[in-house]
Parts: sequence; C-alpha cells; structure tokens
Amino acid sequence: MNRRALLVSTAAVFVFGSAALANAEEIKVGFVTSMSGPVSSLGIPYAKGIAAGAAAISEIDGNPVKLIQLDDASDPSAAARNARKLVEEEKVDILIGSAGSPAALAMAAVAAELKVPLISIANANPQGEAGAWTVTIPQPAPLMVGAVTRHMQANGVKKVAYIGFSDAWGDLVYGALQETTAGTEMEVVTNERYARADTSATAQALKIVATAPDAVITGGSGTPGALPHLALAERGYSGPQYGTHAIINPDFVRVGGSAVDGVIAPSGPVVVADQLADSNPIKAVAAQFGADYEKANGEDKPNAFAAYSYDAWLLFADAAKRALPTAKPGTPEFRTALHDAMTSTKELVGTHAVYNFTPDSRYGVDERSRVLVQLTGGQWKLLPEQE
Repeated sequence: MNRRALLVSTAAVFVFGSAALANAEEIKVGFVTSMSGPVSSLGIPYAKGIAAGAAAISEIDGNPVKLIQLDDASDPSAAARNARKLVEEEKVDILIGSAGSPAALAMAAVAAELKVPLISIANANPQGEAGAWTVTIPQPAPLMVGAVTRHMQANGVKKVAYIGFSDAWGDLVYGALQETTAGTEMEVVTNERYARADTSATAQALKIVATAPDAVITGGSGTPGALPHLALAERGYSGPQYGTHAIINPDFVRVGGSAVDGVIAPSGPVVVADQLADSNPIKAVAAQFGADYEKANGEDKPNAFAAYSYDAWLLFADAAKRALPTAKPGTPEFRTALHDAMTSTKELVGTHAVYNFTPDSRYGVDERSRVLVQLTGGQWKLLPEQE
C-alpha cells in the first residue's frame, strides 16, 4: 500500500471510529451500599466487589459505563432516599444495592415506583408489584438452610434452637428453618432475636442453653452475626452450631475468634473455589474474580460479599449487552429493556451460582449455588452436605 492509500485508509478508520463514539451513549449505574454503621462489615466488601466488576467491564459494546456510588449509613430510609436521588437526579439506568435485607427492600419499593431495574445484593424477596423490577443475587434462605437441616438430620439432631436478627433477615431464616424441618423429627425449640446494633446476646443465650438443644442455628450476618456464638461460648454451650451464608465474612471470623471455630454454614462456591472440581464452571469465574478484585482494590483477600456485588455487575453487563440493540441508554425504554433482559437471563456463570431468572421469581439460582463449609482454624473448608 502506497503512502496516499495508507492516509486514506487511516482517515476512513478515524471517521468510522469517530462516528461510533458519537453514537455511543453512557450507561449509568446507581450503587447504594453501607460504608458506615452496623452493616458496614458487609457494605464495604460489597463496594470492593462492585469496584472489581466496574474495572473489569467498563464499557459495553462501545458504550461507556458510569458508576455512581452512595452510602446509606446502614439506614433503610437513607437507602430509599439514595435510590430516588440516583434515578431522579442522576438519571441512572439501573440500581444495585444495598447491604442488608431491610435496605434492599426499601430500594425495591422505589425501583418499582419509578420503574427502574434493581439488582439486590442483599437477600430480599419483595412480593407482587413491589418486587416487579427487582432480581436478587444472594441465594434464598430455604435453599441454604435446607442444606443445614439435612446435615443436622444426618447427625441425629432432634432439638434445634434458633437465634437471629430482629428484622427481615432474621424472619427469613426462621421461616426457612420452620419450612425445612417440617415433616421431620426435628423440633425448633426457641425463636430468640437481637438487633444488629446490640452489644450483648447473653439473655438470649441463657434461654437457649436452658432448653438443652442438640444444635443451635443463627440468623445473623457479618460482624454482629458473631454475637450469639460469643454468648453461647460464655455460657459453656458446646453443642454443634450452624449459621447461614450471611456469616461468610472475614469480620465474623475475626470477631468470633475461637467461639466460632467449628461453625458449619452453607455458602456460595466462591468461598472454597480452590477446593472445587476443575469441571465446575464456577471455578474459572471465581479465579477471574480474584484477579479483578486484586487489581481494583490492591489486596488479594476477596470474600463472599464482594463476590455477590461482582456477580451483580456480571448480570448487569450481560443484560445491558442484550438490551442495547433495542433501546438507547438514558431512556425509559432502555430501563424496560434492561429489566426484560435481566428477567430472561439463561445460564450466566458467576462466582456464587449459574443464574437463570424469570419474570415471576426474584431468585435465579439452584443447588449449584450451594456448598456446605466448616470453619476450621479460621479457614472455611468444604464439607459434604451429609456426614
């Protein structure tokens, strides 16, 4: 090619590229999490996970993605206000958030009112119209608690004591426990509750110990999730103790110390990715998450909660790619297209699950999203579901 032909060719490429950039539209993502307050032990990892996702996927088919993040300070009312601000003032195309079920439910109500899709990174299952625009990343409580009750049953547990948060998450876990023990020989002998901001669960632990349970299951999360285990250790309880996927958090391990050693809980596979079979498709995505997390955050210790928000970003990116041919970002039509794409997701491999969503379900996971792990010497170890 002579010099003149090269210049013409280069000019054509420049013109084509400029036209493509001119046609590109910014996609705006509004993210709410808890960077302060009692839920921050979950909210900060969520922020690190979203940073990893945004760094790994910063544009979709030539359309740049802008992430706008707000702190709700662990207050569900603030989460709702933030969601409204992001939609009405920042004109975001999609919402992701927040840390804690109460805040996520508050955001879901705003999302439904304003007709903006929401990816909940806390366990939330809003019903009817209130949930029409929401999908939820974390595994539903019955799926995860079911693994726990099967393990209890296989190990001869008959009397189960429960203690959990006095909020929506505590209710979800207790309801799942009742559901998954129905029709078995197991009896749930307590329903003790405590607030996320409490500093003691001694009174509740005394009541639990008085019932002489064969095992205890807790319905807490993050740092305050360790409180019942600490109280039970102080009262000398030595029976088996179980939790949920909401305690798979470094601060839970740090605060609980020896009192939580031996706790058994269900978890997403990402927590024990290096212990999974090479044939498991989640293993490769989990490894990529680890690399993206380290690059974005300058640290190499990702955790389950960061992985939930990373999966939320993967879901958003997959849906946006399918929505872009039908509508322009920044329009009501694009929000609707994003919602429709999210609720028709098929076999999207993430770090916690292989996701399949439908318009009629907030959850998109199956048994591939669940393993059973035990805390041993400060590390989570993969267990068979029944021993």
